[in-house]
Amino acid sequence: MKKVSIFFFFILLSVAVNSIAQAPAPADFFAGKWDIMVAGTPNGDTQLVANLVRKDGKLTGELTTPADTSKEPIPITKIEEGTDKLALYFTAQGYDVNLDLAKVDDDNLKGSLMNMFDAKAKRLKQ
Repeated sequence: MKKVSIFFFFILLSVAVNSIAQAPAPADFFAGKWDIMVAGTPNGDTQLVANLVRKDGKLTGELTTPADTSKEPIPITKIEEGTDKLALYFTAQGYDVNLDLAKVDDDNLKGSLMNMFDAKAKRLKQ
């Protein structure tokens, strides 16, 4: 009986250690600043910075163009959020545009702009 008790003690101990040792998932994975590179657009490769913020439980944000700081930020009109993917909707040069991104790892996203141009995003560390 004593051997069985010791056996269960070690099982409980290993479960406790494993649960403590795992790194906690980010509380809000998509919130923050993302450096986005869209390749092959008619105007060449385009760099955008998305600043995503959670307000009242809803993800909102805006896009800026680091190459031209004189341009006004582009408001993101709608965000669809899944567990590992994100769709940003905005208007650029009079066109409604969507940018679909999926999680690659903790700091990278990959997807497409309008299902035509490859896009990659990297989390900007603050």
